[in-house]
Amino acid sequence: MNASVAIQVLPGVQDENKVIEIVDAVIDYIKSTGLSYYVGPCETSIEGDYEQLMEVVKNCQIVAAKAGCKSMNTYVKISYKPEGEVLTIEKKVSKHHQ
Repeated sequence: MNASVAIQVLPGVQDENKVIEIVDAVIDYIKSTGLSYYVGPCETSIEGDYEQLMEVVKNCQIVAAKAGCKSMNTYVKISYKPEGEVLTIEKKVSKHHQ
C-alpha cells in the first residue's frame, strides 16, 4: 500500500436529506471497492495503490452525479510514497477509538 487518500464530497444541493443520500451513495461505492477505508464525520480515508485510489476518487464524482448531484465540491488529500508504505489508518487512529 503506497498511498492513502482522504476524500470529502460536498453536494451542491440545499435539501439536507438529499445531501445525506448522495454522500451515502458515495460511501457505499467506496465500501464496494474492497479497499480498506474509514468513514469520519467530515471525510472518508481510503488505503491502497496510488493508481487504484485515483480511479476511486474519479468515480466518487460520477457516483454523486448519478445519485442526483448536479454540482459538487470535492476535497482530496493524498499521502503517497512511491518507493514504500504509507502509514495505515489503523496506525493513525486506532488508539483514539478504543
